[in-house]
Amino acid sequence: MADSLYDRYMAATKAHREHERQCKSCSPESRCETGRRLYESFERLQDAHLTRLRNRKQS
Repeated sequence: MADSLYDRYMAATKAHREHERQCKSCSPESRCETGRRLYESFERLQDAHLTRLRNRKQS
């Protein structure tokens, strides 16, 4: 069974935060290639999750 959108969002959040803690090159203003990829994944999933919540609320 596929993970829910929320589960994927939480996994992306965890991966991004763990990388940010360990990577000496990353900061909130500048990220390494891996950090950018992880942040973009987190950002896309967060947007999708919040959009889904808003759509449910409007229904």
